[in-house]
Amino acid sequence: MTIVVMDGPTASALAQILPLLLLTLLIELRRTALHRKVSRTLFGAFFVLFGVIETVLVLSIDGELYPFQWGDLLSALTIFGLLGMILAISFVEPRDTTG
Repeated sequence: MTIVVMDGPTASALAQILPLLLLTLLIELRRTALHRKVSRTLFGAFFVLFGVIETVLVLSIDGELYPFQWGDLLSALTIFGLLGMILAISFVEPRDTTG
């Protein structure tokens, strides 16, 4: 049984573009201090959803979601782990060094 979500080139392009958009979003949230107004639960839910979408895209790069290549699975899990680290770091407030 083969499961196809989207064609390989589209999945590959999205898997490369979406993390850049996420980084841009995080920078703008920090710059405008909007990250303080959004609950951590909502922020975490967004990251989990983003991680699942990114994982599906990475697994679909070869044109099929299932069966997947083991290298694709390891790449997807690495990306998911890095997204978790970004989420944890995004909650850290900078220290006040004004003295």
